[in-house]
Amino acid sequence: MKAAVTPQPGMPGVIQIQDLPIPAAKEGWILIKIKAFGLNRSELFTRQGHSPGVMFPRVQGIECVGEVEHDPSGTYHKGQKVAAIMGGMGREFDGGYAEYTLVPQAIVFPFESDLPWAALGAIPEMFQTVSGSLNEALEIKTGETLFIRGGTSSIGMLACQLAKSKGLTVISTTRDEAKAAHLKENGADHVIIDDGDVNSKLRQIIPQGVDKVLELVGIASLKDSLKCIRPKGIVCMTGILGGSWTMNEFTPMGDIPSLGRLTVYMGDAANLHKDSLQEFIDAVAGGKIKLNIDKVFKLNQVAEAHSYMESNQAKGKIVVEI
Repeated sequence: MKAAVTPQPGMPGVIQIQDLPIPAAKEGWILIKIKAFGLNRSELFTRQGHSPGVMFPRVQGIECVGEVEHDPSGTYHKGQKVAAIMGGMGREFDGGYAEYTLVPQAIVFPFESDLPWAALGAIPEMFQTVSGSLNEALEIKTGETLFIRGGTSSIGMLACQLAKSKGLTVISTTRDEAKAAHLKENGADHVIIDDGDVNSKLRQIIPQGVDKVLELVGIASLKDSLKCIRPKGIVCMTGILGGSWTMNEFTPMGDIPSLGRLTVYMGDAANLHKDSLQEFIDAVAGGKIKLNIDKVFKLNQVAEAHSYMESNQAKGKIVVEI
């Protein structure tokens, strides 16, 4: 099989297309013939060498969609459409940047759909992250206000749509004024140009502060985002678009406002129900949800796709189709 291999940490060009043996099926694991996969920011950090415990060379990729090639347990039949999400993919064992992957049965989700593979490839990890962040971590409710920091990311775009579908008011940010109209078209009620100091601008719109904040930029803007919540408001840090994992100085009794709440979402396949994935795919097929796919690459273009992701040009999900 062909696979995009990261032989050692480095720049995007370090990724190589290699011929590897198709993995041998084993009990408790399922061999999938991959049709498409989405690119994720965490894979950029893995390629750079920042993901703890990852051994190289490694076939990266924390998600994929495709068809079952072989399931020793007989739970799934050959040709059945499935998604695989996280659970060590692309980190502890070889993942989705290939024509085939062998994954634990626990992280496999069956579905039915006539959507194109490129569209399906954008869904699994993006939906799992957004659903978990909004429903499990932030516990959003109709009538609340949600502030999305990092709104033009694929996670930010989908979070806006799902929040609007639940009756929330959404304020979203972008650093690029040219992208503001794109956020409005996606459903945002208000758009703020992020210059690092957003709190004062947000308070002009909602003086008392917002109910919930989905922080996708990360450490670089976390302190400012904490200033944006009302008493008993919640900030959930889900993303690290800013590229930094560790905060040098953080004073809880000062940086977290009184009665404010700070949490994180680091979801996995266990946070996603099989029925909810099918419901989301059906919503996309029915036109209720619009997938913001920025660009589709081929397997031999994974290095190029990583360069594009690292350039921060994308206004949505980057997908690779086999």
